[in-house]
Amino acid sequence: MKKAVLYINQFFAGIGGEEKADHAPEIREGVMGPGLALKASLKNAEITHTIICGDNFMGSNTEEAIEIIGGFLEDIEFDIFFAGPAFQAGRYGVACGTICKYVEEKFGVSTITSMNDENPGVEMFKKDTYIFPGGKSAAAMRQDTKKMAALGDRILAGEKRFLAEEEGFFPRGIRHQVWREDGLIAADRAVDMLIKKMAGEEFVSELPIPKLDRVPIAPPVMDLSKATIAIVTSGGIVPIDNPDKIQSSSATRWGRYSIAGLDRLESGVYKTIHGGYDPTVADANPNVVVPLDVLRVYEKEGKIGKLHDYFYATVGTGTSEAEASKMAGEMIPFLKEAGVDAIIQVST
Repeated sequence: MKKAVLYINQFFAGIGGEEKADHAPEIREGVMGPGLALKASLKNAEITHTIICGDNFMGSNTEEAIEIIGGFLEDIEFDIFFAGPAFQAGRYGVACGTICKYVEEKFGVSTITSMNDENPGVEMFKKDTYIFPGGKSAAAMRQDTKKMAALGDRILAGEKRFLAEEEGFFPRGIRHQVWREDGLIAADRAVDMLIKKMAGEEFVSELPIPKLDRVPIAPPVMDLSKATIAIVTSGGIVPIDNPDKIQSSSATRWGRYSIAGLDRLESGVYKTIHGGYDPTVADANPNVVVPLDVLRVYEKEGKIGKLHDYFYATVGTGTSEAEASKMAGEMIPFLKEAGVDAIIQVST
């Protein structure tokens, strides 16, 4: 029986949520968390070890985390490496991609993970590891691990060539030379596609072109001392009662809150409802996310002309690009009506 190692974050290890996101890497023998679902589908290997690392630790101390995990792996034997699934959790996805890329390059072992297509880890690491499209949340755990296990079993069985369109993982940009069963040469296939295109019929290109969502760059603000500036944040700062019921992750709602006459946001009056970072500092001083205090100083000093009377807030963690685009479209009319010249986009 072959040997497998699984990488998971502190949450799926049962250690804790955001308050434990700085958890340093550790290795434990055996199966835990998502490994139980992976084990149920894996036929050609047993999971001998589970590596755990907090998402913040991996993101803020990447080199240190990799060095520690590399030390763990040098001391054990393993034939394949799994990570996640990461679902729509951005930091977790990036962590899974980071460690999978390292393991493939350092140890020459195949790595497999799974992420929702909205996870930033997909674009960052799909060329470096096998990434399967996954669900948005842990509700898809069994389905996602099943796909990971199926490919893992085939790799361990000695198969070496896998096509993304057949297996279902995100294309890695790796080309294989194969002989077509129908024997059609490229010239004939190209003419056939051209005839179908001219006739308005459907055809499948052999060279798919990725669709890029390009946003034109806005013209520069020529004179900030005369400009009206607005604050827009994905850091989840809202009035204490969260009147718009904005979700702590995967947000579909946003809020618009008056700051007219205010020089700063007070703790106890405003808070963060963001589920992707430790709220302690932001709750104690909401201005670290919505810098009203600093912008008021700039306004008084004449560095900016005027601060817009409202700030706009939502939550970025897990929020899809489609929802973010929709919310932006809903905010823009308010900003235009107020004559806003530029916005400061504040994250976490």
